[in-house]
Amino acid sequence: MDIFSLHRGTAPLLVSLPHDGTVIPEAMRPRLAESARGVPDTDWHVAKLYDFARELGASVLVPRHSRYVVDLNRSEDDTSLYPGQNTTGLCPVRQFDGSPVYLDGQEPTPEEVRARVETYWRPYHDALASELERLRAEHGRVMLWEGHSIRGELPWLFPGRLPDLNLGTASGTSCSPELAERLALLLAKQDGYDWVANGRFKGGHITRHYGRPEQGVEAVQLEISQRCYMDEATFEWLPDRAAALQPVLRALLEACLP
Repeated sequence: MDIFSLHRGTAPLLVSLPHDGTVIPEAMRPRLAESARGVPDTDWHVAKLYDFARELGASVLVPRHSRYVVDLNRSEDDTSLYPGQNTTGLCPVRQFDGSPVYLDGQEPTPEEVRARVETYWRPYHDALASELERLRAEHGRVMLWEGHSIRGELPWLFPGRLPDLNLGTASGTSCSPELAERLALLLAKQDGYDWVANGRFKGGHITRHYGRPEQGVEAVQLEISQRCYMDEATFEWLPDRAAALQPVLRALLEACLP
């Protein structure tokens, strides 16, 4: 089964895009609520948005399957990333607007969740860990960039309007202070987008689990409000908006390289 694609680069940089996938297994599709069958909570077009990363020598890891199958950015024990706040889980049963993913009585059983972890989650994480180790061994250090996007207004998940660019460093623990400062300075100098560091999105499981700067692995998540590059209502890619955003993303990735 084709679970993911991995482009192996030459630079000490791995771009992981764990919510880019859209595939729903045929056996699962009839169990979904009609509103969920179009996988609206996808990080739409992020692989296209970061297509320049290969020019920088980055490795790029992209899954095929939707987060509704299994969320690759959650821990396998489904520990909440944001205790006390609405969020979705390892095998989500709620969409980002709070509506159900599944028809009544069709939610996955604990046994099915475990099977999905083995079939979809573990191969992605094995590839992620292996590629990080390859690059760290070759270069002495490696940077993991977690690329995400989300609708900018989702009252069930957060109040009000999300900033355009949301940098997450697990409250400063997943990367060095020097790197966090470089990225913040770059964001402060650009004037096209508002931004925040470690606001509503501080980094998911991947950033928190793999970011070990003291061991030569730094990790940063960037959550982008989708209005910056696409139409949030239709999911349509907007070339002019994307072209304006990509130089900012390129500058951020370049700041992660030695």
